[in-house]
Amino acid sequence: MGIFLKNKNYRKLSFASWLSSAGDILFYLALMTYASKLHNYTLAISLISITEAIPRLIESLSGYYADRTKNKFKMIVWLAIIRFILYLIVGLLFVTNIAGWNLILIVIGINFISDISGMYSGGLTTPLIVNLVGQNEVAEATGFTNGISQIISTVAQFVGSVLLLYLSYSNLAIVNALTFLFAGLLYASVGHNYLKTHPQEDVAVNQQGFFTTLKSSFSQIKKANGLLTVISVIALLNGILMTLEPLISIVVAGNKSMLIGTYTFTIALIGAVDSIGFALGSAIGTIIFKKASLFVISLIDTIISAGTTLAIINKNIIATLIFITLLSFFAGVASPKMMQWLVSSVDRTILSSSVGALNTILQIAGPLMTAIFTSIASAIGINYALFALIIVSVTVFAIILYVMNKTKKAQANMQPAE
Repeated sequence: MGIFLKNKNYRKLSFASWLSSAGDILFYLALMTYASKLHNYTLAISLISITEAIPRLIESLSGYYADRTKNKFKMIVWLAIIRFILYLIVGLLFVTNIAGWNLILIVIGINFISDISGMYSGGLTTPLIVNLVGQNEVAEATGFTNGISQIISTVAQFVGSVLLLYLSYSNLAIVNALTFLFAGLLYASVGHNYLKTHPQEDVAVNQQGFFTTLKSSFSQIKKANGLLTVISVIALLNGILMTLEPLISIVVAGNKSMLIGTYTFTIALIGAVDSIGFALGSAIGTIIFKKASLFVISLIDTIISAGTTLAIINKNIIATLIFITLLSFFAGVASPKMMQWLVSSVDRTILSSSVGALNTILQIAGPLMTAIFTSIASAIGINYALFALIIVSVTVFAIILYVMNKTKKAQANMQPAE
């Protein structure tokens, strides 16, 4: 939080990011609500979900093009203006005679273009954050920003559901457009201030091909002892966290003793403590555990993941909620620390590509593990799926412990003898 309060440019950059995220969530709710009222709404909602997921799966590609962009601030401002125009068009479309499937397909297409632009903009922002706050403060800075972003996202969902009672779909699209306009103005202000203090700075850009860049990224990550393993471990931990929610939903549905009020409220409460835990971990945990290694944080998280699963098996909803909060908290601590390690391990010219590849791995792990463990629950029983998760947690713990000891020995051998 100290970086956020002291660094005016980073503060403006953060506000711009929060504005864009809040606007996106408001419009996403509006779009899903409109789709839910269509004939064959299942297909419409599925199309929206698919087009929302695709940009995340190609983040390494958008990161690659971000690394090849020389004037990053200028491009970010233009992308914000483009997204402002796109959602103004959407707002106008909602008040035309176009309706039903014709309208939803056009809006989904525009929204997809906007999401791709947003992913590209995020890639452009990554190296700029490092320049603004310094390499050693990346974990604290991004942790605080991500934590507040998580809180804003949660609040925006509730606000959006209320606004839908009073505002039209067109109005919400225009509200989203305005968030991008204000974000663009903030980006322009930061860019102007930054270029005033760095007028002659020669910006190096990536000149390699896409696959050569990915190869170079993984090669540099592998040279950092233990980083690649930790990335894989955190992907698994994120996968466990994502998998637990549908498994808990299954257990709660069959055990009324786990209900807090109604089934819907219980599931909403689980989602809420998950979001709160992650937000607190990102915003505050990164400061509290600033000196703790990523290995230690990962070990703690694997122990908690096993504890969460045991609480579910024992059908103790209070213990489950506490463990999920802790699991999310340490996941929130781990992500910025991993970013810090990545920033210090790869060349700045391929940083966005590396972050994109990393996020793609993290994005794939969750749905893949969810599909595997929910399939086990459906085929042979929920308890088998839960015990399998415990085995995964124990295995991951053993791997981290082994790699941590191996890394310590390697670092000790590298130190010159006195």
